Amino acid sequence: MRVLVTGGAGFIGSHLCDLLLDAGHAVTALDDLSTGSLLNLTGALARPGCRFIQGDIRDTLLVERAMEHCDAVVHLAARIGLRIIVESPFDTLDVNARGTESVVQAALKQKTPILIASTSEVYGHSTKIPSSESDPICFGSPTIGRWSYACAKAYDEFYSLALQQERGLPVVVVRLFNTVGARQSGRYGMVVPRLTAQALSGAPLTVYGDGTQTRCFCSVRDVTDALLAILLRIDALAGEVLNIGNPVEMTIIELAKQIVERTASRSAIEFVPFSRAYPAGFEEIMRRVPDISKARRVISFEPKIPLESILDDVIAGLRSPAHR
Repeated sequence: MRVLVTGGAGFIGSHLCDLLLDAGHAVTALDDLSTGSLLNLTGALARPGCRFIQGDIRDTLLVERAMEHCDAVVHLAARIGLRIIVESPFDTLDVNARGTESVVQAALKQKTPILIASTSEVYGHSTKIPSSESDPICFGSPTIGRWSYACAKAYDEFYSLALQQERGLPVVVVRLFNTVGARQSGRYGMVVPRLTAQALSGAPLTVYGDGTQTRCFCSVRDVTDALLAILLRIDALAGEVLNIGNPVEMTIIELAKQIVERTASRSAIEFVPFSRAYPAGFEEIMRRVPDISKARRVISFEPKIPLESILDDVIAGLRSPAHR
C-alpha cells in the first residue's frame, strides 16, 4: 500500500511510519512540526519509500496533493496534550475539527479509505467503567477548556461516520487510550515521559492531586500493530469504532513508584495540587479504562508489552543522544 500518515512526525505517527516501511508499504508523512519533530523520522526518511511534507492539515489543497495516489490514510494529526488544550482551546477546536474536515473531504473526493484516530477523552464523565464503544458519552461544561479537545474529537467521529453512512466513504474510528513509548514528549502534560525525565534528572516526581486517579498504559508498539491490522482490513471494517488500549489499570502514585524503581532514582515524590499544575479550565478525570473486547474479536488485538518494558523504552529514549 501507499499510505498517507497525517501527524507522521509525531510520537505515534513516526512509529507507524517505521512499521509500515518494515511491512513493505510506502509512506507519505504530513506534519506541521508544531509538536512533532523530524528527528522522529530520521530512520524512516533514510529508507526508500518514505517522503515527508511539511504543512497544515487545514490547507485543503496541500492535503489533496499529499493524498494523491495513496491507497489509505491514517489521520493522526491533532492538537494534543492537556497543557496545550487548556491553554489554547480555540486552536484545539480549529485544528481538530476543521483540520479533520479537510482530511476527510480529501479522502471522500479521492475515494481513499481513512482511519481516524480519536481518543478515550470522548468518554468524558462517563461512569461506566470499563468503557465500550457503544456506551453513552458525557462532557463537562463548555467553560472548562479541557472539553474542547473531547468535543472536537467527538465531532470528528460523527462527521466521518456520517460520510461513511451517506456517501460510502470507508472510515474506521479508533479511540486511543493512554499510549506510551519512546519519542513521546512530556512537555505537553504526558505523564509517563514527564515523570521519567524528572526521575532521570534527580528532580522530585510531581504527581498532580493525590495520585489516586487511575490510567491504563499501552505501548505504542502494540497500538501501531493494531493500526496496521485495521489498515489491512479497512474496507471490511468500514463504519466500525474500536477502542485500542491496555485494560490494566493503575494509580498515578503506583506509576511514579515504578518509574523511580526502573530508573534507580533517588528522587522523592511530590504532590502538587491541580490548581498549581494547570491554569483555570482544567478538570481531572479520576478513572479511564478501555473495554477492548470488540478489538479482540475483530482484529485479534491483545496488548503484549508490559508496563516494565514500556518504561524501559521511555527511559532508553530519554537517555538517547537524539533526545539530548
